Amino acid sequence: MEKTVVKIDNLVKRYKDLVALDHFSLEIKEGEVFGLLGPNGSGKTTTINCLLSLLSFDKGSVEIFGKQMTPVSYDIKREIGVIMQNVAVFDEMTVYENIDYFCGLYIKDKAERKKCVEEAVKFVGLEDFLKFYPKKLSGGLLRRLNIACGIAHKPKLIILDEPTVAVDPQSRNKILEGILDLNKHGATIIYTSHYMEEVEQICTRIAIMDKGKKIAEGTTDELKRMIKKSETVTIDILHIPQEVLDEIGRLPHAGEVEYAESKLTVSFLGGKHNLIRILDLLQKNNLSFGRVYTTLPTLNDVFLEITGTELRDKED
Repeated sequence: MEKTVVKIDNLVKRYKDLVALDHFSLEIKEGEVFGLLGPNGSGKTTTINCLLSLLSFDKGSVEIFGKQMTPVSYDIKREIGVIMQNVAVFDEMTVYENIDYFCGLYIKDKAERKKCVEEAVKFVGLEDFLKFYPKKLSGGLLRRLNIACGIAHKPKLIILDEPTVAVDPQSRNKILEGILDLNKHGATIIYTSHYMEEVEQICTRIAIMDKGKKIAEGTTDELKRMIKKSETVTIDILHIPQEVLDEIGRLPHAGEVEYAESKLTVSFLGGKHNLIRILDLLQKNNLSFGRVYTTLPTLNDVFLEITGTELRDKED
């Protein structure tokens, strides 16, 4: 039977008239890479701060490793690694000294700590930068230092909040590979990101929250089955009369129809043989076309359909 690592039950957090968490519940099992998604202001950061007992809350409970989490639950906190979006290292310390300092908060034995620091350095690929100060590091290397500081003490639960923001593709790949490696070696991961392709790539299960509530939860495939869009057909075509576009729009299960820059795009809401119907209709009207391809819904499609498309500016 799978162990429950995190159990949040009926959490309510208010800031005066604002309800930041509205009876929010979540359960994360041992060994999961769990994606926590939501637009800005949805409550993700508040959830993490309540989970870590950095914030008090008005109602509900938080259990980690089967124990009630409190501000003084140091035995639990020893087993948690936190890598927040804002890089938190000491500018006056070198790369090695930073990792050693944060590891030393949990591991007092010098020999054991030295071994853990060296393993963390190797893990994030910072061997050539040990004597560098943070201000001399690129954005990607700084992120990797931040991760090393958070995982050097070998925590069982690791929380990563937007760890790949503003980094180069090479560093992003290194970070994602590292997260999967941590998971492979037994760590349970909570991962927040606005990069849907990352979440789709690494997360075993996902919860989408908005306005302090959990509005959807499941694997990527389960979430995709919750939305209306089933596939998108795209066809390169130089010219298409409006009456044919109207006819395509009346096809069974056709949703949004767009034609711009010699490209026809049709979203379908379920159904089978959608592509064949479009091609038959084009051939019936003697219209020649070029490349044809279909795409299945992405996690980004799920996110936008469930949370809406309006811009959100405020933070969680």
